[in-house]
Amino acid sequence: MSARKPQLLKGFRDYTPETMLLRQQVIAIFRTVFERHGYEPIDTPALEYMEVLSGKAGENEKLMYRFRDHGDREIGLRYDLTIPLARFVAMHQNDIVMPFKRYHIAPVWRAENPQRGRFREFWQCDADIVGSSSMLADAESISVLVEALQAVNLTGAVVSINHRKLLQALAEVAGLPQEGASVAFRAIDKLGKIGADGVRAELVGAGATEAAATRVLDLITATGSADDLLAEADRTLDEIDGGTAAVAELRQLVAFLEDLGIPKRAWKIDLALARGIDYYTGPVYEAIVAEPKIGSVAGAGRYDGLVGTFLGRDIPATGMSLGFERILEVVGEFDLLTAPRSVVDVFMPVFAETLATATQTAHDFRRRGISTDQSIQLHRGLGDQLKYAARRGIPFAVIIGSKELEQGIARVRNLATGAQDDVQLSILGAEVSILVQNYHEHGDGLSPVATDDRMNDGN
Repeated sequence: MSARKPQLLKGFRDYTPETMLLRQQVIAIFRTVFERHGYEPIDTPALEYMEVLSGKAGENEKLMYRFRDHGDREIGLRYDLTIPLARFVAMHQNDIVMPFKRYHIAPVWRAENPQRGRFREFWQCDADIVGSSSMLADAESISVLVEALQAVNLTGAVVSINHRKLLQALAEVAGLPQEGASVAFRAIDKLGKIGADGVRAELVGAGATEAAATRVLDLITATGSADDLLAEADRTLDEIDGGTAAVAELRQLVAFLEDLGIPKRAWKIDLALARGIDYYTGPVYEAIVAEPKIGSVAGAGRYDGLVGTFLGRDIPATGMSLGFERILEVVGEFDLLTAPRSVVDVFMPVFAETLATATQTAHDFRRRGISTDQSIQLHRGLGDQLKYAARRGIPFAVIIGSKELEQGIARVRNLATGAQDDVQLSILGAEVSILVQNYHEHGDGLSPVATDDRMNDGN
């Protein structure tokens, strides 16, 4: 029989158990943060009608995977979790309570060029509030974002904050027509890549005068405190419709951030932040990790008009999205979290003459919440069985051979150190429960009462 070549599509990956353990640990941390703030989980299909997905993604729309199914329907893979949320709210508006706070952790797909931290299939972790126009909702979104990053020890991330209407006002300052605002957004968003001269050239190329382009650049490159930058924005935009209102909303947002106790080192006003998705209508934000230079790890903003595309009336909404893959890359590279090597707490070797006792003990352990892997290597020696468990990263083994059973004991061994102790069968479940709990809480194992290596012992 000829063998087929095993291969993966470019931009897609397999995940080993070791990789999955870290991924699941980070997801569990984010889920805990979201639920602590009152967000509830939902899920939506991976596939949506193209009419649901299209017309809302801006530059990202050309990265969508789209095709016709067997029923000749034009469908696409979701490229983010926000559009499906808008569709979900429109379809379930009578079943949910407003303001609706939801989180969604799931894969999305974009046909972009794979590179470090960027894949064609990747996961997002979103938390959104639908049904509140208050800047307090935006402040809470930023609070959740900061808390989630700190929970995985990304304490150096800084959330940049701007306002989409402020950017629209800047396009007017540049003298660009309303339809040319997106050009200004894209140019300003590339400030860090192409520099001030590059932004000026793009603005002038779009129709701005040199003086107007310089006026825009003076504002977006200004430095100072949040109060100073917002005061400067107020002066620059005082005659532009929507400009002063955007500044006023940012001032409210800053006040709420301070009321919520978010450290000032964790956020800043950044008047050059644009974000490229077309559906944003209010504050936008993005978390940047400067060291290591991984770039953006989270972001989002307010999108008051998106749900209305399905309902015909605006429903306010705001939220944030964690860049799960980039966060994992940093967490893994710099050992910011200690992931377990195995899902198993205890390994139980088996011997024909004590199989029934070992099986009953394994059942008791599982009933107590102890993850237990009972060996299926019945005809292998103890040494081989323990080596197998050690290779899998299982921390403890509980050995009940014929000699142990005659004495009414089990031998409990730390597979990392070789330390072991004898425990009476009558109290074995309670003792192992304490041992495993200490291991998960503190990384503690057995006291080194016996340090000789007995990996090749018989039973």
